[in-house]
Amino acid sequence: MFNSKRAGLMGPLLGLLLLLPAPLLWADTRAVIDAGSAEALLKLRAHSTAAGELVDKASGVLVFPDVVKMGFGVGGEYGEGSLLVPGKPTSYFVTAGASFGLQVGVQTKAEVILFMTDEALKKFQNSAGWKVGVDGSVALVKLGADGSFDSQTVGESVVGFIFSNTGLMYNLTLEGSKITRIAR
Repeated sequence: MFNSKRAGLMGPLLGLLLLLPAPLLWADTRAVIDAGSAEALLKLRAHSTAAGELVDKASGVLVFPDVVKMGFGVGGEYGEGSLLVPGKPTSYFVTAGASFGLQVGVQTKAEVILFMTDEALKKFQNSAGWKVGVDGSVALVKLGADGSFDSQTVGESVVGFIFSNTGLMYNLTLEGSKITRIAR
């Protein structure tokens, strides 16, 4: 007997299963990740000089220059990046997450996470895997019309930016993203 509800779920699930090995095909080299991270930080500084000043004050900067989010009912995102301490790549990470709901298409964004204290940086570095919202929270920085930050957000020990080529993105979240160290 044909179950139309089950058949309706099979297409998106099959598509997602076909995408699972894709990150292995997209794996970047250290040089590619480092170049992308440097470019992403330049773009962030171009969007806001105040953001650049915050980057300079951070104990560590985790940069994911190209996070690709795609979905067809069921969605996922993946990106590789580097941890810069102080300003130099020390280790490499992957961010991944899943989402459910009405979504179709592909979106590319950059994510920058700033560890503003040595304690927050050490906690991240010593973790086997770090899930945003579980192992630590990241306060997303929102710019005012004049380019200034919300002073409460800037006072957090871990702050983050999400942006694209057109500027900082405010309606997104890092919540639920799993960040794991990778060998490069």
